[in-house]
Amino acid sequence: MKAQAQSFPTLADALYPSSGLLHDAVAVVVASLFIAVCAQIEIHLPFTPVPLSGGTLGVLYAGALLGSRRGAAAVGLYLLEGSAGLPVFSGGSAGFAHLLGPTGGYLAGFPVGAFVTGFLAERGWDRTPARAFGAMLAGSVPIFALGLLGLSRFVPGSTLLAQGLWPFLPGDLLKSALSAGLLPLGWKLVGPRWN
Repeated sequence: MKAQAQSFPTLADALYPSSGLLHDAVAVVVASLFIAVCAQIEIHLPFTPVPLSGGTLGVLYAGALLGSRRGAAAVGLYLLEGSAGLPVFSGGSAGFAHLLGPTGGYLAGFPVGAFVTGFLAERGWDRTPARAFGAMLAGSVPIFALGLLGLSRFVPGSTLLAQGLWPFLPGDLLKSALSAGLLPLGWKLVGPRWN
């Protein structure tokens, strides 16, 4: 018989401790709006079609706060909102064409990244600084992997990493470091009952 990994409540469960479909739906909708707000933080770089965006921070936090399934669902809803024409993508852009363009791979990686971060949070990785840092970095891996795969259709292979990875790593490390402080602090604030 295989031993199952211990499952922990998420920070959203501790802050908003009811259950049921309505509870989950509200959490998913709120998280999708949070991602949309974060995505409005955007810096265009002159050498790449991929902007620096706060959207990835929102995506990874959705996973860390809601857990794997609800976090991925929130990102799925965010992608549906943007595809339907709501101005929720980076810098207020919208439309299904974004899923097929240079940033489409990153967008496709968002639900996977949220799922990975949420999965690790459900195993207690959001409760200590070192593990929270690791969970956020682990969630970034599928975003970068799918992002580079999608971007490879639009830029030469010789410049792929320079246009799709290297400029984004410092920000990713900064976001992960911020999370390493904020997520464990959140657990301290909700009290010892949840720790």
